[in-house]
Amino acid sequence: MATRSNIGMMLPDGKMKFVYCHYDGYTEGVGATLLESYNTPELVSELLSFGDMSFLASEIHPSGDTHSFDTPEKNVTVFYNRDRGESETDAKFATIEEWHKEHSSCIDYLYLFSAGRWFVKDVTGGLGWDLVANCLPEYSGSVDGEDYQFLPQSLTY
Repeated sequence: MATRSNIGMMLPDGKMKFVYCHYDGYTEGVGATLLESYNTPELVSELLSFGDMSFLASEIHPSGDTHSFDTPEKNVTVFYNRDRGESETDAKFATIEEWHKEHSSCIDYLYLFSAGRWFVKDVTGGLGWDLVANCLPEYSGSVDGEDYQFLPQSLTY
C-alpha cells in the first residue's frame, strides 16, 4: 500500500506549487530525501517542474538512456510524464485553503518548502505543521525554535 504525499513550494503570491508523490510519503522516506537532496529553492523548483511522480529519489536526472518506470535507474526519481508517458501530470497551484478543500483526500503527508526550510503536515494523523528535521532523529538536534518563524502565516490548518 502506498503512503501518498504532496510536495510543494510556497510562492511569493501566497499560493503553493505542488506535485503528487505516490510512494514512501512518510517522513523517513520522502521527508528525509527532501531534506538531504532538495534543500535549495533552485533544486525544489527543478523537482516540481517535472510534475507528479511515482517515487522520489535523491537524483532527478538519469545518467543513461534506459531509465523508465519499468527499469528505473538506482537513486533516480520516477516521474509520471517523463518515465511513464502519462499526460496531465504537471504541478498544480493552490492556496492552502484550496488544497485542503480539493486536493487533500487520500494524501497522507504534505511537504512544503518555505524560506529555505522543509515543513511537513501529517494529514491522516491530524497533526499540525512541523519542521521535517524535527521529525527525524538524526536531524532533531539541528532544529532551532527560531526556525518556526518561517512557517507561513497561512498555514493555520
